[in-house]
Amino acid sequence: MQEYLKFVVTLVAVLDPFLAIPIFLGVAATRAPAARRRLVQAVTLTVFAVLAVAALFGDALLQLIGASLPAFRVGGGLVLLLMALAMLNASIGGVRQSEAEAEELESGDPSGVVPLAVPLLAGPGAISTCIIAGQEGGTLHVAAIVGCIALVCVLLWLVLTLAERIGSRLGITGLNIATRLLGLALAAIAVEMMAAGLRALFPGLA
Repeated sequence: MQEYLKFVVTLVAVLDPFLAIPIFLGVAATRAPAARRRLVQAVTLTVFAVLAVAALFGDALLQLIGASLPAFRVGGGLVLLLMALAMLNASIGGVRQSEAEAEELESGDPSGVVPLAVPLLAGPGAISTCIIAGQEGGTLHVAAIVGCIALVCVLLWLVLTLAERIGSRLGITGLNIATRLLGLALAAIAVEMMAAGLRALFPGLA
């Protein structure tokens, strides 16, 4: 249970729904309440589908690209560290969203799913986290990981549903503080992930 709890905390830090609140409000500002609810559902379901597929078929992906799990841990940890550094500066960072993707989002994408759900939320960091987590056990373990992903997506749905209230209560400063705290936790997790991968690749480091 401790490992699954750690995965949930990691995934929440990687997704960082607080960072997505201002962006979501900007996209949904001109939408009717019913359309906004549909957007929240579409974004949440898309994030769940992408991350669940990553957890279920991560092994096949690793075999396809010829990467070992320890090597993927090091690479995934580096991605998370870059994201964490951006979060500590209360910014999105290039790993989550490029300038072109930001412009596409501001132009008013019809669904709002791309690039809001992918890659802003379910981006390289979240996908690599789910792939690594899914490789550490059998079928029941993967099922538990998918259940954890569903739990985090319920939290994401709740935050986006209450985005206007949360945004008005916390303000920009409050949201930035929450993002920085999650970034600090994510930085520690990223270093631990890279250390585990390096120990497996180079046993002499242990």
